[in-house]
Amino acid sequence: MDAVDLKAHAEPYMKVRAHDFFSLENIMPTYVCWTKAGRLSPGQRERIAKAITEIHHEEAWAPRYFVQVIFSEIGAQSHFVGGIEATRDQIWVRADIRSGRTEDQKGKILTRIASEISEIAEATRESVWVYVSDIPSHGVLEFGHILPPLGEEDSWFAKLPIELQERLRPLA
Repeated sequence: MDAVDLKAHAEPYMKVRAHDFFSLENIMPTYVCWTKAGRLSPGQRERIAKAITEIHHEEAWAPRYFVQVIFSEIGAQSHFVGGIEATRDQIWVRADIRSGRTEDQKGKILTRIASEISEIAEATRESVWVYVSDIPSHGVLEFGHILPPLGEEDSWFAKLPIELQERLRPLA
């Protein structure tokens, strides 16, 4: 068997430009909403994304441009609770957010998201499960910069390139 030059083979896949990787699709906090396939309409998804963004902005005191919401559909026989296939109404939200929020803040985020989603999706509140997981700010890199500790967002923002600041400012 001939020797393979792994570096030459992998090089085309490694040429990712920083501005492509650090686009608005790759930001944090990240909220992922899992539902059965077809459970939510496009309009419901948009309303949920806006609600989660506002809740996080209001309760976690973070700029809106840090919030991303991803929807993922689960096929038949792919989600089980207690060994039994989950009902069609089951909606699961997993959030990874910067650590440092108080229990009160996280409690408000959890309960408000559950209430908003249950109303928008016309589901019982018991069928909406929300998990919030903390990640230290030094463990997250966005827009090419390690995130600041809570409360230092303005100085972090001021150090960003002007072009990026102009792109993010309307989303704040």
